[in-house]
Amino acid sequence: MLKLLAGSYFIVITERECVGSYLGHPVYKVSSLKTFPCDHSLQSTPVEQKKLESEFTALLHVAEKTPGLYFSYDVNLTLSAQRLHDLGDESKLLPLWRQADPRFLWNNYMLEVFIDNKLDPYLLPLIQGSFQNFQSAIGKDILDVTLIARRCTRRIGTRMWRRGADPDGYVANFVETEQILQLNGYAASFLQVRGSIPFLWEQVVDLTYKPKFEILKQEEAPKVLERHFLDLRKKYGSVYSVDLVNKHGSEGRLSEKYAGAINHIAGDDVRYLHFDFHRICGHVHFERLSILYEQIEDFLKKNGYLLINDKGEKILEQCGVVRTNCIDCLDRTNVTQSMIGRKMLEAQLRKIGVFGEEETISTHANFDESFKVLWANHGDEISIQYSGTPALKGDFVRYGQRTIQGILNDGFNALARYYFNNFSDGTKQCWTKTVGT
Repeated sequence: MLKLLAGSYFIVITERECVGSYLGHPVYKVSSLKTFPCDHSLQSTPVEQKKLESEFTALLHVAEKTPGLYFSYDVNLTLSAQRLHDLGDESKLLPLWRQADPRFLWNNYMLEVFIDNKLDPYLLPLIQGSFQNFQSAIGKDILDVTLIARRCTRRIGTRMWRRGADPDGYVANFVETEQILQLNGYAASFLQVRGSIPFLWEQVVDLTYKPKFEILKQEEAPKVLERHFLDLRKKYGSVYSVDLVNKHGSEGRLSEKYAGAINHIAGDDVRYLHFDFHRICGHVHFERLSILYEQIEDFLKKNGYLLINDKGEKILEQCGVVRTNCIDCLDRTNVTQSMIGRKMLEAQLRKIGVFGEEETISTHANFDESFKVLWANHGDEISIQYSGTPALKGDFVRYGQRTIQGILNDGFNALARYYFNNFSDGTKQCWTKTVGT
């Protein structure tokens, strides 16, 4: 429920689609939303207030088109498998909304009236992000692989209209991505995060194709960055920040500032690595990401992943996270995260005994194809929510190589992003302000 100037409005899920399961519980995607007024108080309000209310209700129709909303009646989608496993007995008895991580509770603001009136049975947590799933056979084993993305509500907005961090250290386009493997009663989970460069900067939309980056209040950068990484360490443990932006030009200025600010807090718990994605990989040689993997491999092995055996016992836990960024935290980031996800899934399959020591996902054609599609769809859905278009470079994630059609699609989507940035994303940004996020 939303309360505007002259009245309240329900935003109701009118259609849903079951898209798979999360740890054995059905997951639904919102297919349709509808807005309904709760009263008729607008009829007796002054003309000027009616005009403002009309403008606000027009924004509600933008909300009805919100993509990528997911929910479950039985399990809290805002929590990773590791956090769910670690919930105490008392917490497990709480209503889903009270268990929820507020960072990913997409309808938190709209639930407030119901919370105040103690209507727990009617409160259903929503996340925005992505939910992808497939099953594949490896010999006699049936593997179930799920990829779930949780977008953070703390600095929400559209691509050019939300950049960098706020003074509290919350960053634009922060997404927690969880890759889950299930087979023969075992469950393994691996988390990664992405998010904008964590200090105060922006791009002012001015009809140019690439508006200039503006670094704001440079003297505050160390404090803002420190708050951001302190929060990450509390939630995930050790952090390895992988910065994929260009080393030259305006991106280089941001990268230089980032490297300088993070140097003050770098240590065993916070590490930083710059990897000039475009210089090293160009537009087609994404296999060179193996160079990056070699540099972070020890961190990944040390900090591991969650592994639960067929008795429900936690054998291993993840105690650190890789944080990846480019400028948008979409295209270069998704290619890189899919590579890391592939390596970690292979390590899990070796640990469980499904893969031999030298066996890889690519040696199983059907499994390999499904895994690529999983990550490509994941990247597209997150990109649509932030930029309005599918991810660029998605053909490599989907097919394992760059294609002529993929390069042409990237050109079209880049132009579409330009249009959305300048002529429609501002309205979406107004909507986020209306609901208080």
